[in-house]
Amino acid sequence: MIPTVTLNNGVQMPQLGFGVFKVAPDECAAAVSEALKVGYRSIDTAAIYKNEEGVGKAIAESGIARDELFVTSKLWNGEQGYDSTLRAFEVSLQKLGLDYLDLYLIHWPTPDRGLYPDTWRAFETLYKDGRIRAIGLSNFQPNHISRILEVGSVVPAVNQIELHPYLTQTQLRKLHHELGIHTEAWSPLGQGLILEDPLILSLADKYERTPAQVVLRWHLQAGTVTIPKSVTPARIRENFEVFDFELDSADAIAIDGLDRAHRTGLDPDTFHGV
Repeated sequence: MIPTVTLNNGVQMPQLGFGVFKVAPDECAAAVSEALKVGYRSIDTAAIYKNEEGVGKAIAESGIARDELFVTSKLWNGEQGYDSTLRAFEVSLQKLGLDYLDLYLIHWPTPDRGLYPDTWRAFETLYKDGRIRAIGLSNFQPNHISRILEVGSVVPAVNQIELHPYLTQTQLRKLHHELGIHTEAWSPLGQGLILEDPLILSLADKYERTPAQVVLRWHLQAGTVTIPKSVTPARIRENFEVFDFELDSADAIAIDGLDRAHRTGLDPDTFHGV
């Protein structure tokens, strides 16, 4: 039911996944369990979310075969560096209760540290050892990507970036396309900000859908992988019900025109948090 995209190494990744950013550890297992029941098969977590155990618990109790799932986690900033990356990966894998990851991302470039090239070398080691099916980046800007390509032998499969109608990241997405890097959107609904936009509301009326469904459909038709999150069962299901309608091309273009270069999250060039 869920369309997939083919990453640059041939791995198939579901285009719609379930994110657990800011989902409390004690709520995570229930939310992921609900998402899996609805039909999601891709789950996106991160070490800094502190809920990898909850994700792992839901997976273990789901009865779904491991090869039917696509699990992503991310390395946190303070663990960057070659040896520390290898150690952090093992910790995440243990918390998730898994033998391998489908996708592992460097969460932020934190360029002031200058450690992401060494971190990428560790990623390549894990990838070549078969511990991860695909490796990629998160929040990397063009200059950071260029540095990865200079030092590495594996082109990142994914760059997960803040992306929504108020921040369309056109130039970065164009670069991804040229390099064979797939674009994945975090905060695909702009933390709810764009759901009150007059254009989105009018299109929701036109298609008899919710504003969130209209925006998620816009992402899907652009070919973007997207990972909406919620802990509300009704909203989890609503966000999944986006495969039985299509936006007219003119409407999709109109949504493109909402771009304001407005970030709801942090700036990758200036964020250096530990």
